[in-house]
This record gives sequence, C-alpha cells and structure tokens, in this order.
Amino acid sequence: MKVYVVGLGPGGFNEITPRAMAAMEESDVIAGYSVYIDLIKDKFSHKTLLTTPMKREVDRCHMALEEAVKGKTVSMVCSGDAGVYGMAGLIYEVSQQYDPVEIEVISGITAACSGAAILGAPLIHDFAVISLSDLLTPLELIKKRLEAAAMADFVICLYNPSSKKRFDYLMKACDIIVRYRSANTPCGIVRNIGREGEEYKVMTLKELRNTEVDMFTTVFIGNSKTKVISGKMVTPRGYKDV
Repeated sequence: MKVYVVGLGPGGFNEITPRAMAAMEESDVIAGYSVYIDLIKDKFSHKTLLTTPMKREVDRCHMALEEAVKGKTVSMVCSGDAGVYGMAGLIYEVSQQYDPVEIEVISGITAACSGAAILGAPLIHDFAVISLSDLLTPLELIKKRLEAAAMADFVICLYNPSSKKRFDYLMKACDIIVRYRSANTPCGIVRNIGREGEEYKVMTLKELRNTEVDMFTTVFIGNSKTKVISGKMVTPRGYKDV
C-alpha cells in the first residue's frame, strides 16, 4: 500500500530523474492527467495507466488511493516538481479519508529551474514564484503577492500566465510590477520547456506587457540588478570582485 507522487520534470525523458523512473518501474499502476500520461505511456505501456482530464485532480487522487488500498504500488505523476504546484499536497489531504497508505514524494525539475537554465541565470539571487491562475486563488490575493514581490525587488517567475479566459492577466501583472521597477527591466519567456517546439525570448518589461503567452509559457521578470549578457538574462549575486 504505497503511493509515489512523481514529478516528471519539464517533459523530456532525459530530464526525468533516475529516482522518478525507478518509482514508476516499481509501480503496478501509474495515474495522472492525460497530457502527462501521454508523455510516458510508450515507456510504461506494460503498466496499468489511469487518467483523468484537467480540473479532476481530486478524482485522480481518489483513483490512485483506491488502487493503493487494494495492495498495489501506485505512481501519481505530474509535470515539474510534485511539490511545486503539483499533486503532493492534495494526495496527503485526500489520503485522510483512507486507511493509512505510505506516501513518498519524488521531486522533479520545476519550470522555474528548467526555464531559468534556458534563459541564462535569472534566478541566481532571491526570487518569488507566483501563479497567475485564479482557479484556486482569488485574483485580489494574486495581485497582493505580485505587489509584495515587486516591492521587495525579488526576481519574479510567473506560472500559468495566460489562458483564453485570462488573456490579459500578464498585462495586469506587468502594470503592477512596473510601479516598482524600470520598464527596461530584463525579462524572458520560455515556452514548451523540454518539449518539441521549445522556444525562448529575452525582452524588456515594457515589451513583455504586450507579449502573447499561454499556459505552456513560463515568464521571468528580473530585479533591479538583472542584466542581459550575450543575449541571456543574468541576475548578479553580488560578488564584489567581478
């Protein structure tokens, strides 16, 4: 009776950790959002694969835990890191409705880290990660967090920056942040990290405001010290002899 909560990283097989691969190999059942199961189904076609569509996260947890209480070993997979906007917390919460089940969280490479590597070195100093999705967090609270991070001069990494219903949320975020830092602040976007069609672009905060992004895009907004070196974002840590 065990559930692994597995972070798959950004999407490519070469970015799934050996520990995550071992957990899935050990499992009888692999459960997850259909998009993430599609990333691994060829490799693990010999396993029982269970999926649910988007917005069915609670159902997915019940599905995994029900298999575990039958005596099976289950991997609940999600993209990035299971503990960063992933399924780890929800599995623990839902598990309270079942007989005791062993839960082990397997970390992965979250988009903040994998995207930063593509852009250069934007997260070398203190940074904040904020999701612009208001599906589970009220917009007013998101705005407060953006303002606090901007005021404190954190580098800011934005997840879920836009969708069909939230097409102007990145614009709103930039309007808040520009109150506290220059419109020329270096920023960057990375789309389809670790997957086919991966692309990135470095720009200013002013340019970012009017840039079209989607749910597969991760946004990086520099702090007052961030600069562009050889076309890449770099946030100095402050070494005095450089």
